[in-house]
Amino acid sequence: MIACRLLVDPPAAGAWNMAVDEVLWEWSSGTGRCCLRLYRWAEPTLSLGYFQAYDERQQHAPSRSCPVVRRISGGGAIVHDVELTYSVVVPARHPAAAGRQRLYDAVHGAMVELLAAFGIHASIQPAADSPRQTVQPFLCFQRRAPGDVLVGPVKVAGSAQRRNQLAVLQHGSLLLARSQAAPELSGLEEIAGRSLAPEQVITAWLPRLSERLGLQWVEQTLSLDERDRAAQLVAEKHGSELWVRSRGRGTAGDRFDTAPQAG
Repeated sequence: MIACRLLVDPPAAGAWNMAVDEVLWEWSSGTGRCCLRLYRWAEPTLSLGYFQAYDERQQHAPSRSCPVVRRISGGGAIVHDVELTYSVVVPARHPAAAGRQRLYDAVHGAMVELLAAFGIHASIQPAADSPRQTVQPFLCFQRRAPGDVLVGPVKVAGSAQRRNQLAVLQHGSLLLARSQAAPELSGLEEIAGRSLAPEQVITAWLPRLSERLGLQWVEQTLSLDERDRAAQLVAEKHGSELWVRSRGRGTAGDRFDTAPQAG
């Protein structure tokens, strides 16, 4: 079992959430260590995938009043509201980082197991049955890709990755219930008739994820230096209208693995 930082954060603004994920990716790249972060959102927030055009948000009327952020991973737009969001960073030498699918399989497999503990039968979208969509829907949860977590035919969770030569960042969301800012998407409450609190999900998920990844959780908080770095990224990047409105452009050594799509 490898020691892994565990951060369970209170709801926060979208720009801060995106900045902290990037700080932890930088930290893993520099230290060669792992971290799992579980977090929520202070208000309904729309996150665009790294390559999505900002103007595409006008396609989705219910979320037009929501603040907008841009993720450093690809995929479709996500309305973050009644959900549990996670991010995990692992160094490139970790076995789970060997090939895109291993980390997806571990995280999503543990998620299927935790839902089973609450009497909810979930499954993984198989590659053979994944529909080919020539025009991708704006919202991530209306897309389908191999590895997505389904309850019946409905997608309830998915993830996306951003890689450099030193570390992998993977993050995604589990929909707990329908959001008024995305009324077309059902969550677990509507699909399975179960109202799950984020704390219940976390308690059931952590031991299963620990077993699949071979990680031992060491609960911590951000250091002062990390908080300062996150605040810098909010000011210069994630809270910047220029960043949010611009399509992302990768740098040398970056890889974007977006199937399954984030969310």
